[in-house]
Amino acid sequence: MPIVRVSLDRVTDWDSFHTRFAEALGFPDFYGRNMNAWVDCLTSADHPEDGMTTVVAGEGDVVTLLLDGVAEFASRCPELYEALIQNAAFVNWRRVKMGERPILALAFHYDK
Repeated sequence: MPIVRVSLDRVTDWDSFHTRFAEALGFPDFYGRNMNAWVDCLTSADHPEDGMTTVVAGEGDVVTLLLDGVAEFASRCPELYEALIQNAAFVNWRRVKMGERPILALAFHYDK
């Protein structure tokens, strides 16, 4: 089961958010650097033939994003934090609506 550690300490704006996740998840060069593209890449995490991420979930696996520095990130970038939570949930909702299983989990400790 793939676990991808993502440090949020240097995420300060949308550009750094997309750079950090693209690096951590191996998004393609044509990644659109917006939340629609983020959702599209992670929706395909168990379809390596799509070429949307280098992190591949096997049959029955879930990709877990192990997020470091969440409390500080949420305080520093509340809009980005909310978008991360909502879009991670949307990836799973979208897949369920398509007849597929959820694929994405978030793991973090929110300690202020």
